[in-house]
Amino acid sequence: MVSIPLNADARPTSIRVDAEATGKVGSQSEAGRAPGGPAEFDRIAPRLKAVLRVARYHGVELDPNEFRVASASPVPNATDLSQWAQNGGMWSRALRIRWSHLLRFEHTGPVVLLFNDGGAGLLTGASPERNVVFLKSADAPEDAEAIAIDELRLSQVWAGEAVLLRPARSYIAADAPFTLGWLIDLVRFESRSMRDIGIASFTLSLLTVLPPLMVMTLVNKVLQFNSVSTLVLLSATIAVLFVYETLLGHARRLIINVVGARLDTKLNLHVFSRLLRLPLDYFERHPAGETMYHLAQIYRIREFLTGKLLSTFLDLITLCVLIPVMFYINATLGWMVLACAGVIMLIIFAFLAPLRRRYQQVVDAETWKAAALGETVVGIKTVKALGLEPQRRALWDERVAEAGRARLAFGQLANWPQTLVTPIERAMVLGTMLIGAYLAMSDTSGYMVGSLFAFMMIAQRVAQPLVGLARLVEDFEEVGAAISEAGSVLNRPLESSSNSTGLRPKLVGEISFRDLTFTYIGTNTPALDRVNFDIPAGTMFGIVGRSGSGKSTIARLLQGINRDYSGFLKLDGVDLKEINLRHLRQGLGVVLQDNFLFRGSIRDNIIAGRPGLTLSDAMRAAHLAGAEEFIERMPNGYDTYIEEGSPNLSGGQKQRLAIARALIHDPTVMILDEATSALDPESEAVVSANLMRIARGRTMIIVSHRLSSLTECDQILVMDQGQVLDVAPHATLLERCALYRQLWMQQNRHLDNRQARLAAVPPRLV
Repeated sequence: MVSIPLNADARPTSIRVDAEATGKVGSQSEAGRAPGGPAEFDRIAPRLKAVLRVARYHGVELDPNEFRVASASPVPNATDLSQWAQNGGMWSRALRIRWSHLLRFEHTGPVVLLFNDGGAGLLTGASPERNVVFLKSADAPEDAEAIAIDELRLSQVWAGEAVLLRPARSYIAADAPFTLGWLIDLVRFESRSMRDIGIASFTLSLLTVLPPLMVMTLVNKVLQFNSVSTLVLLSATIAVLFVYETLLGHARRLIINVVGARLDTKLNLHVFSRLLRLPLDYFERHPAGETMYHLAQIYRIREFLTGKLLSTFLDLITLCVLIPVMFYINATLGWMVLACAGVIMLIIFAFLAPLRRRYQQVVDAETWKAAALGETVVGIKTVKALGLEPQRRALWDERVAEAGRARLAFGQLANWPQTLVTPIERAMVLGTMLIGAYLAMSDTSGYMVGSLFAFMMIAQRVAQPLVGLARLVEDFEEVGAAISEAGSVLNRPLESSSNSTGLRPKLVGEISFRDLTFTYIGTNTPALDRVNFDIPAGTMFGIVGRSGSGKSTIARLLQGINRDYSGFLKLDGVDLKEINLRHLRQGLGVVLQDNFLFRGSIRDNIIAGRPGLTLSDAMRAAHLAGAEEFIERMPNGYDTYIEEGSPNLSGGQKQRLAIARALIHDPTVMILDEATSALDPESEAVVSANLMRIARGRTMIIVSHRLSSLTECDQILVMDQGQVLDVAPHATLLERCALYRQLWMQQNRHLDNRQARLAAVPPRLV
């Protein structure tokens, strides 16, 4: 192994990767835990350690346990490291660079260089005058000095692999509002490609001027004086121009396609990222169909950016060349063309405000129509079960009729500008031709005929862009409405400002509520009113109460779904509002009453979100959840495919798979929110039998209205109307809590009746 002395004392520093430490990253026993000190930091693989150092330089704390190796190699590669940094909220790129590029990093932040033997170093600066770069080992102390390395020594251990890191995305702010300005910034980032397109368009515009001028020369010189030599020269010139124009047009279209694909990709990635960061209560208060319709307007915006807007931009370049030539040929006819274009623009401007109002009515009607469709698709099981097809069909007919009326009214109004503009467009072409013919007849020199032909050819190329430019304003009104619709979703307050913000404490599982009050939006009655209780780490804690007492609200607050509470909710002594949301949820395992399974295999669903884990990890989680017995009976075992809606699984099977999915990353805190309420007695018995095994070594919070599933809990919290009535074990609550005793008797009165009947039967004589 070749070594470079990267420490200040010039001792060789080994840059061999610790494969064993790399293997530990992301393991089930370590998932969700952040590095706690220098000892744990030393066990991290050198390449991960280098990325951590650079991230800390930029003020971002990455979690090594979130690192996942997507490749088969045990050594983290540049792509895996870059993806890890991106998941942590940073801008990152894996690339190969040359020595000449390294010399440009004089005053930039540190750059991670990946060595051939699996190690890594930090490039902290460069000196082009001395032809050296300054490197520091990932293990070197913070105050250690960097060592100057020349190209020859570095080339012995480095093949060009590097990882660039910055604290935020470079092309556009990820948290900026979705507005027209945001879109302009998105297009402006492609300035280099747009420059190339502009140069090509300007050149093509010059080429479009030459054929009309050649026609004018052909008429005025060749036909009038029978000059064969001039005809041959013009023919050769036109042939060369045609070839050049064809090749240049092909290159321009390729660049336009690349720019369009980039804009489309960035737009879609940004939209989906914003959608995922919206809080859960937004989706609870807005129909899925409404959200889908609003986001579908992104495609209209994309078509405008890469279609009409870009083509109009190119037309403007053409106009800058053609209009002066048009006036050069004949100023009178040129003013006629511009006057007609100005009248067309005035007509379109006059109809903008009424069209905007009518189009907003179309948007509202289409939104309600999409909401009805989405609601029907999502609730199709209920529609079928209750026979609601006639009612849903009547609702759909009503929404379709409203949308049809709105579109008809908009179309009728939009037809008037087209009707008024059509004769002016014809006058622009035919009128100039007629007046030009009159001027040609009055011309005694004979050169006006060739000029008329040339002007007509140029006028046809000018008229269409001028009309298109006028209509762009009308198209922009529709796109503006589309931006407003998409912004109504994307500009909602996000769950967190960034994945990189917030504390990442090592989670133990101690939870404390102190004078906590929470009220849902749109209501005046608090869901939780001055709640106080503690959950020691490693205990099984039950929560019971009547419907609407605040049981599920406590579970929502623990997951960080709602953070606008007053009072204190602390996890291991740290207020939940201060903890990084991603770090918090990776330390939690949550099982709901109705769990969604994704389309894919059983194994994929169990290890969802943890792609670095294997089949053996899925089998361990399934065994812990009591799911292995029915999985092994399936024809393809863990590779059994689950369709959307999980029609091939029972409710109990789905619930046990959900528990296995929650256990796959060994969470510190496990939350079961009515997880057994929809199960049959057999499935509930299987899950309950595994609760003690599941709860071992972690804090278990069980929200349930079935008291029989909570008898083994260390403590049970009794809630009523958002307030805490009592906290105690099962036996104690039966004695001193009237509400708990009442709920217990209601759920177990069939047993008391059975015992009474048995007591009334006289004993048989033997």
